[in-house]
Amino acid sequence: MPFQIFLNPAAQVAVPAAGFSDESRNPSRLHASLPGYAATALHSCPSIAERLGVGTVLVKDESQRLGLPSFKILGASWAVLTTVLDAWAKHEVDVLSLRAVADAIDTNGRGLVAATDGNHGRGVARMAALLGLEAHILVPAGTAPSRIAAIESEGAAVTVVDGTYDDAIASSAALADDDHLVISDTSWEGYDGAPRRVVEGYSTLFFEIDDQIEAWHGPTPDVVALQAGVGAFAAAGLRHYRNGGSREPRTVVVEPTSADCLMASAKARDITAVPGPHTSTMAGLNCGLPSELVWPIVQGGSDVFVAIDDSHAETAMKALAAEGIVSGESGAAGLGGLLAVAEEGTDEDRVAAGLVPGACVLVINTEGATDPENYLAVVGATADDVLDRRDAALSAITR
Repeated sequence: MPFQIFLNPAAQVAVPAAGFSDESRNPSRLHASLPGYAATALHSCPSIAERLGVGTVLVKDESQRLGLPSFKILGASWAVLTTVLDAWAKHEVDVLSLRAVADAIDTNGRGLVAATDGNHGRGVARMAALLGLEAHILVPAGTAPSRIAAIESEGAAVTVVDGTYDDAIASSAALADDDHLVISDTSWEGYDGAPRRVVEGYSTLFFEIDDQIEAWHGPTPDVVALQAGVGAFAAAGLRHYRNGGSREPRTVVVEPTSADCLMASAKARDITAVPGPHTSTMAGLNCGLPSELVWPIVQGGSDVFVAIDDSHAETAMKALAAEGIVSGESGAAGLGGLLAVAEEGTDEDRVAAGLVPGACVLVINTEGATDPENYLAVVGATADDVLDRRDAALSAITR
């Protein structure tokens, strides 16, 4: 199926605040206190730049973050720690230390609840384990067994909801009580505290990119591609890059064709649901309703919306593997959208997306091979094979 592209007439130089305060590095300071923290790699990928017809492609690789195969732990950790402090703190405490938060809360009989397509729920479960809390994670029907097993490996109970991700969200909301906090990355009427903190938590990876580019004396992005489900991750990127500065990059938001609720909302100029079933292999993006909290940011900050089918994500997975980067279906979606525009679009489409000679393009690989069986089927190699080939190539270069 051809890709779809929509130029957003509501795009602005600076995104609306939507109730958020200015970005701070407080989430970054908290993340630095978590076991195993290190900045993830930023790769330059010349073969992909050639395919896109641009000067430089930078890929921020979130295939391993704090011991998990996704960036989602960044939002989950900040949301969990700030939310449990608000609800259960025995005394005032500085949120910037995991140990301080653990010492300040009473965990007896208490737990966290989340709905997920995989990565967010695993992040919430990991944080629950670190704090000594129970975790109950709800997933939609059709979730890959490997993703369910990964969540269970964190000590969480998993319930499969007979329905879509949006149905799992509704079921999770019904479980909230004094001893069970819902940590969601999407919002609904009367509930936006944790989703707001999830967006704030994602800021760490964008500050890391700034620091890495500065250390390299490299080019700053002219184009930023952001894949999207409910819009929380996209909103984090848009807050960072579309803040009214003197040089704002072109922004491209990418969704599955079967779950393009942000594009549909942009066309309608109002939040619009895309009914399920949402069956894309880009499981983390299979969302039929935008988050109310972040929609004003996404609407105001996105220059272009692109919707792709699974074949485009698979093309991007292979392209990243050729550069030694392991990327799952959702992780490759941002690049998949750009490749679709570059290789199947018109000249006008490419210019609209900022794919012009000399441009610096930033792509975020948001997950590793979270469905190993499908990864092998698509790429023709395991994640370990891809990494081994990369290590061998680097070794050959340095000999």
